[in-house]
Amino acid sequence: MSLIAFALAAVVLAITPGPGMAYVIARTVAGGRSEGLASCIGTGIGGLLHVLAAALGLSLIVAQSAVAFTVVKYLGAAYLVYLGVGLLLRKDEAPALDAVAIRGARRALLEGVVVEALNVKTALFFLAFLPQFVSSGAPFVGQMVLLGGICVALNTLADVAAVFGANRLLQAGAVRAARARLLTRASGATMLALGAWLALARRHA
Repeated sequence: MSLIAFALAAVVLAITPGPGMAYVIARTVAGGRSEGLASCIGTGIGGLLHVLAAALGLSLIVAQSAVAFTVVKYLGAAYLVYLGVGLLLRKDEAPALDAVAIRGARRALLEGVVVEALNVKTALFFLAFLPQFVSSGAPFVGQMVLLGGICVALNTLADVAAVFGANRLLQAGAVRAARARLLTRASGATMLALGAWLALARRHA
C-alpha cells in the first residue's frame, strides 16, 4: 500500500505545473528546444543533489535516535498536509514566466542545476516526503536515494514533455487554465490525503 501511495503521489506531483516546469518552458521559448532540454537535465541534477543531502542528513538522525526519526516522520506528514491545503486554497493564477536570455545549451544546463539546487522548497519536500516510505528492514540511504531518484526522474520526464509541448502550454485560453486548475487541485488533494493517511498509519503501526 505504501508503494502504491508513493507512486500515485510522485506521478501527480511530477505532472503538476510549478516553478521548475515554468523555468524550462521559459528557457525553451528563449533558446529553443536544445536549451529547454539542457535545462531539464540541469534541474534533474539539482534535484538529485537534494536527494543525496536528504538521505545523508536523515541517516545521521536515524543513527542518533529512532525516536527523533519518528518525530521527523510525523513532522513530514504534517508538512505534506500543509502543502495539500495550500494547493487547494491557492488562487487560480497563470504561472509567471520570467524572461530569460539566450545562453546556449551548456549555460542552460548549469543554470538549471543552480536554480534547482538553491530551491529551498525542494529540499523541504524531499525531507518530508521520502522518509514516509522508508522500511526499517532495508538500508536507509539506499532506499532514500532510490525513491528520490524515481521522483527526480518523473519530474524530469514531465519537464521534457513540457519542453516539447511548450507552444501549446504557452497558449492562453480557458482550456489550459482549466487543466492547470485541475492538476493543482488533484495535487493538493493527493498531498492532503497522503499526509493524513501516513500519520494515522504510523499511530496504528
